[in-house]
Amino acid sequence: MIPETIKNLLSREHSVQVNKVTSLSGGDINRAAKLSTNRGDLFLKWNHNAPADMFEKEEEGLDLLRQAGGNIKVPDTIAHQNPEGEMPGFLLMEFIHSGTGSSDDAFRFGAEMAGIHNQSNSHFGLDHNNYIGRLPQSNKQHKSWNTFFVEERIKPQVKTAIDAGKLPESILKNCERFYFELESIFPGNKPSLLHGDLWGGNYFFDTNGIGVLIDPAVYYGHPEMDLAFTKMFGGFPAEFYRGYESVNTLEPGFNGRIQIYNLYPLLVHVNLFGGGYASRARRFLENY
Repeated sequence: MIPETIKNLLSREHSVQVNKVTSLSGGDINRAAKLSTNRGDLFLKWNHNAPADMFEKEEEGLDLLRQAGGNIKVPDTIAHQNPEGEMPGFLLMEFIHSGTGSSDDAFRFGAEMAGIHNQSNSHFGLDHNNYIGRLPQSNKQHKSWNTFFVEERIKPQVKTAIDAGKLPESILKNCERFYFELESIFPGNKPSLLHGDLWGGNYFFDTNGIGVLIDPAVYYGHPEMDLAFTKMFGGFPAEFYRGYESVNTLEPGFNGRIQIYNLYPLLVHVNLFGGGYASRARRFLENY
């Protein structure tokens, strides 16, 4: 059951009358439910312990992806609330029913994802910070992708992990050697609009076979960053990549760069969940 404070606010300020609540599973951080309402089926996610502006920044990220155009579907948002007193933070949006995507649907989804990546900006980063999961994500803008990747992606996560005792301070020497080697690894690319958290749990196909994006952590970055993220846990069919490359050709050597890009989400998982992720991150960095 959703908190009464949310139900009352939705009724009072958004004219949403909740008739039925169906709990949903699958989220690691927030609680979620499908609401049957006077405005149709809606999706609600909430958290009593959410960072103050987490859902606000998620709504802004969804808006950016939606504004990129194309045929990828991004749920329309209806309301967000920052946590305050007994009121948990929440985000209310349209409920999109899931379906099964065909090979052709996956190809189109990949091509549409390439179209989103073709939305560019003058700098890597974003004009505001946001979150990946519940962790703060710094988007301070830089002209150089290499500088952005090191300063705003890897260094903050390494520091958080060391401060929490999840990685040893001695790993900093390996990090410095890793940063030095990056100068000759990344291919050049203009800043591209990224989903930012593009693993298999953050997309699905609707009942018409159209790809749907959810739970973004957007910024302008190297497009290979999103594609590497799709490989971290799998879940994207081969046709997705064929569709992508029908629009944007990958630079040679991408497969060899995947683990480098994925050091960022790996460190995020170290700081969110610890355990074996910390061992994996340490082994990776100790190779330098």
